[in-house]
Amino acid sequence: FFYFSMSRVLDLEWISKVRVNTHSVLMRAQHIQGQKIPNKQWQAAWLLKAVTCIDLTTLNGDDTPSNVHRLCLKAIQPVQHDLLRKMNMHNKGVTTAAVCVYPSRVADAVMSLKAANSSLPVASVATGFPAGQTPLETRLKEVCMAVADGATEIDIVINRTLALQGQWEAMYDEICQFRRACGDAFMKTILAVGELGTFTNVYKASLVAMMAGSDFIKTSTGKEAVNATYPIAIVMVRAIRDYYLRTGFKVGFKPAGGIRTAQESLLWLTLIKEELGNDWLCPHLFRLGASSLLADIERQIYHHITGKYAAYHELPMA
Repeated sequence: FFYFSMSRVLDLEWISKVRVNTHSVLMRAQHIQGQKIPNKQWQAAWLLKAVTCIDLTTLNGDDTPSNVHRLCLKAIQPVQHDLLRKMNMHNKGVTTAAVCVYPSRVADAVMSLKAANSSLPVASVATGFPAGQTPLETRLKEVCMAVADGATEIDIVINRTLALQGQWEAMYDEICQFRRACGDAFMKTILAVGELGTFTNVYKASLVAMMAGSDFIKTSTGKEAVNATYPIAIVMVRAIRDYYLRTGFKVGFKPAGGIRTAQESLLWLTLIKEELGNDWLCPHLFRLGASSLLADIERQIYHHITGKYAAYHELPMA
């Protein structure tokens, strides 16, 4: 209790002093994007690492129990068994980090994973995703419903109005209520950075989310005009690093929205390694929110193994 109270309190003085140097952020992001990525067998190993950090996601209006079932099976076996065998990784338990669905589809995902004898976590977006504009009581009920149906991870969205108006205490109070509603479930807080206006606002919102008990901070819902970008990521991971140095509490990072290629996943891993260190290169502290990324990673692994590029129909898709 003492540790929690020391590390998870609202520090308005710290928040008020935040100023982000835009030029420095853009220069750092440009440096990251210019980094050389691993090649050959090292690249294949990093791609498998990326796979284990994916929250394999479906958030569509036409989601059904059957397509959620297919998603779960793909999450359990994300890379073809024969490809893993050729890499001597077939018995290493390579899965994605979680599956992520709407609250109404949580029970379907839990049932599919249980039937497959898998302990893979089910994550669910909640709190009025993606806009976060529904009444607070409704948002809290949505969290409770998802947890009751078996979700062990909840991706909440902040009320952007509070952030834009600088109502940090009100935002903190709301997130604390979501934290309590999550119970033992892992809580990832989506900042919807494309709607926060400035890097300084992104940094402040990151701090408030961490102070309120978030296990992760996440860039986007994937529904905004601007989603995960490297400059915004630099701001968020610097906030994570500063928060860790001040409190000793490690908070995870999840970029989401528009991440589609294997090359991009390698750059995200590079960014995390350089900014936060190797401790963060694990599913407990780093996730990639994606729906189509896995297909390209599997194609690149196929190319590494065979020397050929697979046609789309040659590899099973989720």
